[in-house]
Amino acid sequence: MDLPRPGSEHEWLKQLVGEWTFEAACDHGPDGTPFKGEGRETVRMLGDLWMVGESTGDLPGGGTMTAVITLGYDPARGRFVGSWVGSPMANMFVYEGTLDADRRALTLDTTGPDFADPAKTARYRDIIEIVSGSERLLRSERHADGRWHEMMRARYRRA
Repeated sequence: MDLPRPGSEHEWLKQLVGEWTFEAACDHGPDGTPFKGEGRETVRMLGDLWMVGESTGDLPGGGTMTAVITLGYDPARGRFVGSWVGSPMANMFVYEGTLDADRRALTLDTTGPDFADPAKTARYRDIIEIVSGSERLLRSERHADGRWHEMMRARYRRA
């Protein structure tokens, strides 16, 4: 059996490895007002094919959350794949995505509970953009009314 070999997509993921601090802002917290928070993330590789990140940060309305993200690249599908789970949610978000032409931004599509109506599902996407070797952005968007709406933006800096 031939084992998969890491490719350029796996090398791209290695840019995320390290200790990070972040500042995040979302359009509204539980009471409908804008929210700003901060946190930390530790990212490592699991072998040469998977990236695993664990973060802790402020929750809208108070408290702290922990989240885990996994990302890899599936050469058979030609797509990045992964997952995201967070301590305040019972849902696992399963990702599938692609890099942009400049190889600066990874767009990860997923579905999950509609935050406006938990009885329904909604389309979401997270976009990880490399700004420099020591800075990156994360934008979370929700699809509604036929277009994408930004819900949250975070700026990560190497700790």
